[in-house]
Amino acid sequence: MDLETISSYIEEDAEYVSQTAPPPKQMVVEKAHGCTVTMADGTEYLDMIAGISVNSVGATNPEVAAAVKEQVDKLAHAMVFGVYVVPVQVDVAKLLAQITGPNLQQTFFTNSGTEAIEGALKLARKYTGRKKWITMERAFHGRTYGSLSVTWREVYRKPFEPLVPMVEFIPFSDIDAAKKAIDDETAGVIMEPIQSEGGVRVPDDEYVPQLRQLCTDRGALLIFDEVQTGFARTGKWFCGEHWDVWPDVLCMGKAIGGGLPMGAFMSSREILSTFYKPSKSHITTFGGNAVVCAASKAAIQFMMREDLPGNAAARGAQLMEGLRALQKRFDIVKDVRGKGLLVGLELDDAARAERFSHEAQDRGVLLGWSMYAEATIRLAPPLIITAEEIDKALSIIEKTLAAVS
Repeated sequence: MDLETISSYIEEDAEYVSQTAPPPKQMVVEKAHGCTVTMADGTEYLDMIAGISVNSVGATNPEVAAAVKEQVDKLAHAMVFGVYVVPVQVDVAKLLAQITGPNLQQTFFTNSGTEAIEGALKLARKYTGRKKWITMERAFHGRTYGSLSVTWREVYRKPFEPLVPMVEFIPFSDIDAAKKAIDDETAGVIMEPIQSEGGVRVPDDEYVPQLRQLCTDRGALLIFDEVQTGFARTGKWFCGEHWDVWPDVLCMGKAIGGGLPMGAFMSSREILSTFYKPSKSHITTFGGNAVVCAASKAAIQFMMREDLPGNAAARGAQLMEGLRALQKRFDIVKDVRGKGLLVGLELDDAARAERFSHEAQDRGVLLGWSMYAEATIRLAPPLIITAEEIDKALSIIEKTLAAVS
């Protein structure tokens, strides 16, 4: 693409595409394959954020692309709810049942992670007959009304109030606070097993099992938001497995679609059957669409065959070891934390972290950040990343730390 065309797209993007961050953008993306993103001017970048944990099987995975093309030629869309059996939808639901806990038997498909959260919140209220939700400080669950209501940062909630009532925020990884908050009015407790937007916060090992037991004892549903942590991101199929805990409701998104927009929530047959009374208490037009299910099926099968949970664990250990070695050399690095290939690199202040992110990009690495912990850089590359690509990323991060110190 020539420079004049690139400039035109940048200008027209600012004019016609609605923005929720200050425009204009300065990079025009043309293609992406594996762990490489290529801009329209030919510049290549090592992708260490994977479209915010979406491209776990690599961008433009050939098997996903082939499955999508084959499905589009057969059937792009039919009614996905209540009329037809859609075979590829069944195939994905069976695969999900294989990689989750025995209590998670059925799947309700959605178009996104935030829609999965909305469905889970409705399900908790409907099943328990209770009204109150417990969520966590630093939690991020989405931007629609229900998901925003259980999302922590007030600057994002305040302009849209009144939101859904009877929501209480408690400190993350504080079981005493949970014991005080969860009562006989609590419909559900929703949490991210690792808080990604909150700065890649990992709970104490005792917390998740204790919270699971507390919810069971008090009759509240435990809801895991694994939209970012699911599908091998943390070195397990799902993050709760690090503590041998399965929730009552499991919410998924991002990586589930192999690069296409998709979400889902899972629960037991008993709990999900509450949506039958009255019939169609929860419904969707596009959730579980044949094309996205074809992509999801191919992606999950690829993850299984290539053992992406194992690769995420191994490459994550390599990345953490390298970053912790750099922490010893650079005083501006305050912490390195995470599991698998969800890693937080915390610097000493937000302004330096922003500069670090820009300078790393100039050196050829795309990084993320944490909305609720502006000094924390988030690394979440495709799970197919190689040892050589991790070494390349660490080399650029080292040069960038030296430059911004």
